Amino acid sequence: MKILPTEFDGQSIRRLYDEDTETWWFSVIDVVQVLTESTYANRYWSDLKRKLAQEAGSAQPYEKIVRLKLTAPDGKQRDTDCAEAGTLLRIVQSIPSPKAEPIKLWLAKVGYERMQEMSDPALSLDRARQTWQQHGRSDKWIEQRMTGQETRNRLTDYWRDHDIKEGSEFAILTNIIHQEWSGVSVNEHKGMKGLQSQNLRDHMSEAELIFTALAELSTRQISESVDATGMPQNKTAAKAGGRIAAQARHQLENQTGKSVVTGESFLPPAAKKTAKKLPKA
Repeated sequence: MKILPTEFDGQSIRRLYDEDTETWWFSVIDVVQVLTESTYANRYWSDLKRKLAQEAGSAQPYEKIVRLKLTAPDGKQRDTDCAEAGTLLRIVQSIPSPKAEPIKLWLAKVGYERMQEMSDPALSLDRARQTWQQHGRSDKWIEQRMTGQETRNRLTDYWRDHDIKEGSEFAILTNIIHQEWSGVSVNEHKGMKGLQSQNLRDHMSEAELIFTALAELSTRQISESVDATGMPQNKTAAKAGGRIAAQARHQLENQTGKSVVTGESFLPPAAKKTAKKLPKA
């Protein structure tokens, strides 16, 4: 996931974009803080959740609230309640505030920006380039990351047009491709690198980016060749595409004696302590 802090009325609202599921997640606490102007936004949200749960007759009043690690004001990563735009709008409606309408307009703007990026991917890539440059990535790495993202976009466009649901089904197919080419799941690979809410691809090496792109390119072309539609057919194509990249990975590793899949990342040194060891081949 990409973590993109932004501002509303001078106050920071943290949001994350999950490229694998193409979903925006917003920090509920940050929005509550803006709406209530309270120094006890966490307590307000806790009380509101309890009230909404009582009214709904369920421990979880909303289905799509997840706990994601976000950077707190003290610089530490902490689990934070996050919600999609639709769920967040329902929460906003539950809080009496003169800022409710402006927040709704802000959420609509975020959605509009995403639609613009879908119709003109160059906008998304330009914003991403600026972010990667600010984080010290080399021009060579950025070019490879952007090439891989374009390959990814063409694959998800195919899925979208062939009865694959955005969100969970995108994630399932992505994980199949990754497992096939790399030998580990997306979550296992993130664990090796010590990643939590960060986007795995933003911490891949040049080689990992290239093999990910090869696997996704192969998957799309195989899918197109048989007009794969729905999950069963696209799962088959995902496995086949991933295996093609796996064969190329094994050949390179045999020649170099080095593993393509690594635990290296762009995390600061202190954060790398949480990384897990690579599994034995």
